Amino acid sequence: MNHTVQTFFTPTNTDHPPNYEIIKEEHEMAVVGVPHNLAPPTSTVIHIPSKTSVPNHVIWSLFNTIFMNSCCLGFIAFTYSVKSRDRKMVGNLTGTQAYASTAKCLNI
Repeated sequence: MNHTVQTFFTPTNTDHPPNYEIIKEEHEMAVVGVPHNLAPPTSTVIHIPSKTSVPNHVIWSLFNTIFMNSCCLGFIAFTYSVKSRDRKMVGNLTGTQAYASTAKCLNI
């Protein structure tokens, strides 16, 4: 009986590095080097407007509607507060400020 030992795994502590194939595309990219387009780079400036915080007084109006509803002013203030919040979601800043100011005056 002849017993032979076959090794499936190579030892990890070898003195020579493993052989890797050089991929043709990588070799060509290394040879090409600097891009041929010598035009100056262009830049794009994006202006992002700052978010202004306009209070819409919804909580205050809801509190006045439930607890201090004299002459239905709390409900009207709540309506203006919701309108102010809706204008804020759309992005209409002047409408937001106008409705919020009215809601504040009705809540006071």
